[in-house]
Amino acid sequence: MKKIVINKSYEQFCVSHKAFQRLRELGQQEALQEADHGAYWPEAAGPREPSLNQCGKLIPRDDAKLVRVVEELLGDANGHCAELKVVTIPDEVQWVIAKTDGVEHVSEVHRTWN
Repeated sequence: MKKIVINKSYEQFCVSHKAFQRLRELGQQEALQEADHGAYWPEAAGPREPSLNQCGKLIPRDDAKLVRVVEELLGDANGHCAELKVVTIPDEVQWVIAKTDGVEHVSEVHRTWN
């Protein structure tokens, strides 16, 4: 089974600075390439600081390290206005993240013609 992280909030996907630091500890490539703005203000990087809790937007949602961190930290992994959830789907499914009324869900890829 494949695990994918989605955002159940109406806002954009992002992880908290705490989750971002954990991803960097685990060697997650996109997190290592992203600038750590909270490193300059560690005392201010608490969960209520919106500018420092919008990290990891480019991390693939099925990244094993992202899934691990969201499962480890639970609510502490949520970025500013995010509500992260891990969804499990069968391995063979081709999937895409879609939004309905602003809330993300995982859908199976279907063919479309115009």
